[in-house]
Amino acid sequence: MILATSYPLLEIFWTILVFFAFVVWLMILFTVLSDIFRRHDTTGATKVLWIILIIVLPYIGTFVYLISQHTGMTERAQSQHKAAQAQFDNYVQSVAAKSDPTAQIAKAHELLQRGAINQAEFDQIKRQALAAG
Repeated sequence: MILATSYPLLEIFWTILVFFAFVVWLMILFTVLSDIFRRHDTTGATKVLWIILIIVLPYIGTFVYLISQHTGMTERAQSQHKAAQAQFDNYVQSVAAKSDPTAQIAKAHELLQRGAINQAEFDQIKRQALAAG
């Protein structure tokens, strides 16, 4: 009647371990499948053969692909990361405000005249604007 007596602690740990191993294997499987579809250096027939091998013999097919294609997987992942980083950098540069040192100094001077900043803060903004420009 009490669950603790019918399901010992070691069985709980074993269940957690099996579940964790299954999740790790699924992550590896999806990494391999995404790499197969991302490849541009193979034909469609080669991709189909790899997928059939992974479907028919899931563990063996996945591990064979990892062992035989690990170098190419690393290179493709690195090139995809570099491309994504370059795209992100271009996007940030396109939306970032282009700062003109004279506009920054004029804005700081206006703030100084209104009393929002003091002379030391104005000098600091001026130095930063001139250094950046």
